Amino acid sequence: KINLIDTPGHVDFTAEVERSLRVLDGAVGIFCAVGGVEAQSETVWKQADRYHVPRIAFVNKMDRVGANFDHVLQAIRRRLKANPVVITMPWGAESQFKGVVHILQNKAYTFTEESQGRDLVEHPVPKELEEQRKTYYDQLVNALADVDDSIIEKYSNGTLTLEDIQKSLRKATITGQLTPILAGASFKYKGVQFLLDAVLDYLPSPLDVPAIVGINPKNNHEVKFRYDDSALCAFAFKTTFDKHGDLTYIRIYSGTMREGMQIYNATQDKIERINRVYQLHADEKIACEEAGAGEIIGIIGLRETYTGDTLCKKDKPVILEKMKFPDTVIDKAVEPKTIADKDHLLEVLQILAKDDPTFRYRNDEEQGQIIISGMGELHLEILCNRIQKDHKVLVNIGKPRVSYREAILASAEAEHLFQKQFGNREHYAYAKIRIAPWSGGIFKFTNLLPKEKISKLFSAAIEDGIRSATSCGELAGYHLINIQAELLDVGMHPTNSTEEAFFAAAFQATKDAITKAGCVILEPIMRFQIQIPHAYVGETINNLGGRRAEIQEMQTQGDIQIISGHVPLAEMFGYASNIRALSQGHGSFTMEPLQYAPVPADVQKKILG
Repeated sequence: KINLIDTPGHVDFTAEVERSLRVLDGAVGIFCAVGGVEAQSETVWKQADRYHVPRIAFVNKMDRVGANFDHVLQAIRRRLKANPVVITMPWGAESQFKGVVHILQNKAYTFTEESQGRDLVEHPVPKELEEQRKTYYDQLVNALADVDDSIIEKYSNGTLTLEDIQKSLRKATITGQLTPILAGASFKYKGVQFLLDAVLDYLPSPLDVPAIVGINPKNNHEVKFRYDDSALCAFAFKTTFDKHGDLTYIRIYSGTMREGMQIYNATQDKIERINRVYQLHADEKIACEEAGAGEIIGIIGLRETYTGDTLCKKDKPVILEKMKFPDTVIDKAVEPKTIADKDHLLEVLQILAKDDPTFRYRNDEEQGQIIISGMGELHLEILCNRIQKDHKVLVNIGKPRVSYREAILASAEAEHLFQKQFGNREHYAYAKIRIAPWSGGIFKFTNLLPKEKISKLFSAAIEDGIRSATSCGELAGYHLINIQAELLDVGMHPTNSTEEAFFAAAFQATKDAITKAGCVILEPIMRFQIQIPHAYVGETINNLGGRRAEIQEMQTQGDIQIISGHVPLAEMFGYASNIRALSQGHGSFTMEPLQYAPVPADVQKKILG
């Protein structure tokens, strides 16, 4: 049984790629024969690297004007740092694309359009392609010889068989050492048959992948679950709103799940009950009584289960590694058209935030607005459309605006003694905090004190106080990121020290330290790639110069120039229309988040003004 998940390639929907790669055992990367390796392809490939997902690749659209198979191969080597080996090569290109040559079978194939590619017509390899086929074959054997000593031995004495090559290539693909490459044109069903064969031949089944590793929440010891274990281990990787109850997408790593079964959500420490089990086929749900290891299913009835939660049996608990989703880069204000709809709107936003981990919302008390945040203009546009069409809440939508952040400029220390009476009792706590810039992530807290000096309860209250203080920067109230905080010292009263007091002491000490350290506003920097005919390159570069863009690389691909670089998001609103106007409709661009970076002094002054 093969479970296929097709994800959007657009960077605004990176969460769909992230959660799919987290649960899949193999992936097929699809590249355009004209566009090659685009910026977003690079991002998705790196996500697959992070999860160690074996891959094969399909070079699509070989029948389009400008298709260049070798150019895509070189880009895969150079930009993705992959080791591609060709399994099928194109027979012709552009309007002359006829079919494919199978490197291992030493045969050529064409596909009858009347049967939508079901009927393959076999041919001998054309003479003009024999030399190229032999080159690809030798490259494949040499690549296999580098990872499997038996290959070179069999090749030398003439006993190397197709079965030997496929067995060795499967092993090298599963370990990530090689990436099989196939060619075709899916619109006319040309070459996809061999791609499906390659999924079976080279990508792993659940039996081929290592045991899934998690942590036992009771003792923090590492535990492993193999495909053939009887104990249940499953991962919730997506939830969607459904009128019959939330539908939770589950990947089962071991054990079985049945209707009416009680399961344990180890992440939330809650017992859940399965009402219905479904096999999912697009928007069709096929009821089934039970599902086993290796399957991807949908479940209705889980009320407290969210994306990234682990489901298991209570007597053998485990928590699998959660997924990490990127920070939002763009905001919009929304408000209901009628006051009566405000509560309904908040309910809908809560549903959307549960479904999509890259969507967030908050109430802006100062402006009296609800602010929604996402990964890009298209992302928020689609979500606003869902609010109005799927959930029937009419809203007014503000213009998109950049989601700025703040960061501290230097290290600083501060202390605070909190001593007040409220709630019929005295509250006492003293905390000394040091903060410093940190490049390892958004926030890090370290307790430098010995265990006997402060309890876990008070340490957690101090961390909460610090987190609360860093949620709002000094300059313009944007969220503080790239900060690490250390607890240097505490003072306690034998009877009057409370969690509330330590929260307040840590909060004020952190605020004082932030003031001492000084802040700078950060803006999201995007990586862009523009494809444009040579005739319009000069105007495009001039236009980018006025947008504070930094051009990193320029490549020529036929009569198209590819311009890559970095640019602040604030300068790129509405650029899609702009690039079309500059190039008389011939240009296109893609953009993805790269990092947060300090804004120039004049821009910061403008933001604060």
